[in-house]
Amino acid sequence: MSAKPIREFDGKHLLNHWIPLADPSCSFIPPTQLAHITFDLSLIKNKSDFKSHVKSVLDKTEINHPWLKSIKLVCKPDQLIKRRGKNGLLGINLNWSDVRKWIADRAGTTIQIEKTKGFLDTFLVEPFCVHNQDSEFYICIQSLREGDLIYFTHEGGVDVGDVDAKAMKLMVKVNQPFPTAESIKTTLLKGVKSDKQKKALVTFITLLHSVYSKLNFTYLEINPLVVLETAKGITVHYLDLAAKLDQTADFECGQFWSEGRKAAYPEDHGKFGSPIEFPAPFGRQMTKEEAYIADLDAKTGASLKLTVLNPEGRIWTMVAGGGASVVYADAIAAHGYTHELANYGEYSGAPSESQTYEYAKTILDLMTRNKPHPDGKFLFIGGGIANFTNVAATFKGIIRAMNEYQQLLQTHKVRVFVRRAGPNYQEGLRLMRSLGETLGIEINVYGPEMHVTGIVPLALNNDHKGLDDNDAVMSSGGSLMDIAQPEVPQVASTKKRLTSTTKAQVKKQKASNASKKIKEVAKPLFTNTTRSFIYGMQPRAVQGMLDFDFMCKRSEPSVACMIYPFGGHHVQKFYWGTKETLLPVYTSIAEACEKFPDVDVVINFASFRSVYESTKEIFTFPQIKTVAIIAEGVPEKRARELLWEAKQKNILIIGPATVGGIKPGCFKIGNTGGMMDNIVSSKLYRPGSVAYVSKSGGMSNELNNIISRSTDGVYDGVAIGGDRYPGSTFIDHMLRYEADEGAKMMVLLGEVGGDEEYLIAEAVKSGKITKPVVAWCIGTCATMFTTDVQFGHAGSFANSDRETAAAKNRALKEAGVHVPDTFEDLPKVLQSVYDSLVEEGTLVPNAEPEVPKIPIDYAWAQELGLIRKPASFISTICDDRGQELSYSGMAISEVFKEDIGIGGVLSLLWFKRRLPAYAAKFIEMALMLTADHGPAVSGAHNTIVTARAGKDLVSSLVSGLLTIGDRFGGALDGAAQLFSNAYDKGLSPAEFVTSMRKSNKLILGIGHKIKSRTNPDLRVSIVKEYVLTHFPNTEIFKYALEVEKITTAKKDSLILNVDGAVGVALVDLLRGCGAFSGAEAEEYMKIGTFNGLFVLGRSIGFIGHYLDQKRLKQGLYRHPYDDISYMLPEDDSVSGKLTGTRTLAEASNVVKRGVN
Repeated sequence: MSAKPIREFDGKHLLNHWIPLADPSCSFIPPTQLAHITFDLSLIKNKSDFKSHVKSVLDKTEINHPWLKSIKLVCKPDQLIKRRGKNGLLGINLNWSDVRKWIADRAGTTIQIEKTKGFLDTFLVEPFCVHNQDSEFYICIQSLREGDLIYFTHEGGVDVGDVDAKAMKLMVKVNQPFPTAESIKTTLLKGVKSDKQKKALVTFITLLHSVYSKLNFTYLEINPLVVLETAKGITVHYLDLAAKLDQTADFECGQFWSEGRKAAYPEDHGKFGSPIEFPAPFGRQMTKEEAYIADLDAKTGASLKLTVLNPEGRIWTMVAGGGASVVYADAIAAHGYTHELANYGEYSGAPSESQTYEYAKTILDLMTRNKPHPDGKFLFIGGGIANFTNVAATFKGIIRAMNEYQQLLQTHKVRVFVRRAGPNYQEGLRLMRSLGETLGIEINVYGPEMHVTGIVPLALNNDHKGLDDNDAVMSSGGSLMDIAQPEVPQVASTKKRLTSTTKAQVKKQKASNASKKIKEVAKPLFTNTTRSFIYGMQPRAVQGMLDFDFMCKRSEPSVACMIYPFGGHHVQKFYWGTKETLLPVYTSIAEACEKFPDVDVVINFASFRSVYESTKEIFTFPQIKTVAIIAEGVPEKRARELLWEAKQKNILIIGPATVGGIKPGCFKIGNTGGMMDNIVSSKLYRPGSVAYVSKSGGMSNELNNIISRSTDGVYDGVAIGGDRYPGSTFIDHMLRYEADEGAKMMVLLGEVGGDEEYLIAEAVKSGKITKPVVAWCIGTCATMFTTDVQFGHAGSFANSDRETAAAKNRALKEAGVHVPDTFEDLPKVLQSVYDSLVEEGTLVPNAEPEVPKIPIDYAWAQELGLIRKPASFISTICDDRGQELSYSGMAISEVFKEDIGIGGVLSLLWFKRRLPAYAAKFIEMALMLTADHGPAVSGAHNTIVTARAGKDLVSSLVSGLLTIGDRFGGALDGAAQLFSNAYDKGLSPAEFVTSMRKSNKLILGIGHKIKSRTNPDLRVSIVKEYVLTHFPNTEIFKYALEVEKITTAKKDSLILNVDGAVGVALVDLLRGCGAFSGAEAEEYMKIGTFNGLFVLGRSIGFIGHYLDQKRLKQGLYRHPYDDISYMLPEDDSVSGKLTGTRTLAEASNVVKRGVN
């Protein structure tokens, strides 16, 4: 839900802060005096503790707000409770001691408001405003599709009555200037007698709407609004306030919300203020499980939602998809089990295995927490036909959770019913079936042959009406690539299913419309020559569109190019069938339009943050006639601005928050229709006769499936999007279908919230729509809940009885639309209407074309396990494929949880195992000791020179690293091998030194240019102390120290240097820590592991030198002449002519040598 209610306390703070800022001259808003009091209901189990808690909170409130003791007060609950005055929840004209008692008597108590019961735990206290009845007014601003509607009446207060009937109304239209002061006076303020009040109200209403728009309010009601005339002037007070904000606008104005709350929360506001809070509806406190899932949802691009309705309930759901979650709740309620429905929620948007695991584990924990029910429990794992989610992958998370709860699932006698379809669903269902055998519980598994909610009546009433008996291919069997192929219904086989009611209804509608005006046939929105731009880098969606084009035998791809402002001009490779093709990628819509003037469709995949600006830019190009906006979470204010600008420019918008639409055999938008196997299964590669419009993208896939099984298939289908203000509406597309000769009948899938479905009913009544319409509005369960429940879509929330799904279904049926009794009956009604049209000859099914072959991507085939190939690379140290990166099998979260440090990470990635703590510490010591040794050494020198030549960091670093070798820094491996080999051969230190001298070889690891026995290298001393103290085995290290005694006796500087010390210490570490075999230790020495430590450590220093030179802005380095000895051969005849500074010979005087 995008429009979410806020507390009265927060709403008043927002207005008090921003209205004066909107007009600095505004002086009629008095200073803010509000006290917010909240109690901890977790203490309520112990009455004594809770009573002490209440007293403590009230005492603290008294200290923080000293003004409470000096004036008369009003107190009330601040928990989104409607009509508090009529429900006895207002304490008026009380002193502070009375307020304390009033609140203490009610805190923690349970009250019932209409059907809803809940605890009182949050209260608001404010000054009592003494006023007369003639100073009370009512004002409300409500966002509608057309604009912001302002309601005003000069009679406010508790008994305001029917506002719709008595209030004056003024529409502030979208993209239009705010009305003039005179318009406000003449339209809204007719009943206001005082000129002073009228003048103040004009200013207040203007400023109020300015703040309403700036802060993205969607609803704001003040009743009463009190305007007082005093000796000091006019003051305006809003005594009771109810408000909603558009939560999706947080990225635009979240800072404004927080800033407006600074005065409310001075102790924790920080720089910008604390984030706005959207409390749960009255009667439903957010549980810790709901909070946990909400936190998971906030951290992922997928959607994870959970609302606990009845923890004691026997029926639990785990449903994929926003629309599907609604129809499952509907089905359970329709069969009389609302009281047993335990939860509502959804998981969608391709959540990872670990995310579905956490989601499933949370639900299973709630389900099995209470005592077992003697009749057992039900778990519905359902969902629509996924567009691109790998069903098997998400099921793995659920399976993992169910394995952990095996015993509890058995104890609670849980019966599991699964219905799912989409990519790789066959494998997912196979895994679920195998799980039932493993766990020893009943798991019933179905695929697309079962109606989306057919498992509900099957489980609860043993009713098989959701199962398609004609479907020969069941999802419970077959191979991974099996595709259910529904037969097109034939008149002969279905005539018996025709009911007299359906026949009569179809004939009656035809007769009543026979005399209606024949409409002009409209050009179809999409054809087999339609071309589009894809805004955003969406290779998967583009490939899906090209695969669809190829299956439909289009002559050219439906995608002309992609537009990606961040990537520069390039081409992207795709497949056209089994051959490769290239599509250009441009950085601007202007360039794309210039290159392809025939394209008139843009599919905009920009994010919710940037889609407004990008769509506005798209509108500036006259050739564009249709724009699909895929993003969810577009602020309602921006969506309205776009749709009205599009209307003015005669551009059709599909979306926001849509999967798109599809014209079988012609064109599909983005990921609509799902993977290619579903395209084939639902026969979307050729046109049928049924056109549909839906809000839900997931349910549009279900409609494709249902229509293909009940009729000759889909002719055209659009998902307009689940937000409150879709760019195009039901009626837009239904009238388009009415004018299209190819559409013989229409299907409408509406939902709770809004009133667009009534326009369809009126169009059918008036004869604007003459073709048969089958309709159903989902969300019929909403009126059966005792508390407000927000369903999957932002717009699926009823603000009045008129907006309920049940009321809409009744109105549609009364208008002559074919409305089934339940959603599970939809296929039967579709079949009946279709058969009537076929029987009377209005519809003649076409011959079925050959089913096209499905080109399958290599990557997808590999994911399905259908192919294998030798890998190009083998990695045994790191895995980035899952939800969480792992180092040698250790999850990255565990790396930080156990605080293994750099040494521990290096041991995992270099040695593929955890080393003891002392070993990891020594590795870190080695890195620190070798990090740098000044700017004069060759590696640092090279790095500095390269940096000063203007090269980048990587080039400078590499120039330094390339100097590392046996002479500089790269002696760790050599020293380790020399000393260990000598020790292993049994050579004494003296024999080792003698053998190296006789071989005329230097002993790597011995010797230093500066340091000596009398001027020791403290780095070596540190290594020596640590190794001898912590290492269990120091044989090689002690051997090297004995060698040092011999070499320093010859020359003082032939000490064991840091390379040698670290190298021999590492040999002792590998041999003595118990983590390696002797062969492994030898191999690590031979493959350069020890030198790697020096390279890694010294890179730290090289980077430091690079940054130092850049920071100092040092110029190009040139070595001085006087530090170079020029010694070139010269001819004697010219030597006398050379000056003391001349060292280069003339070319003619160079002595020529060699044989020609």
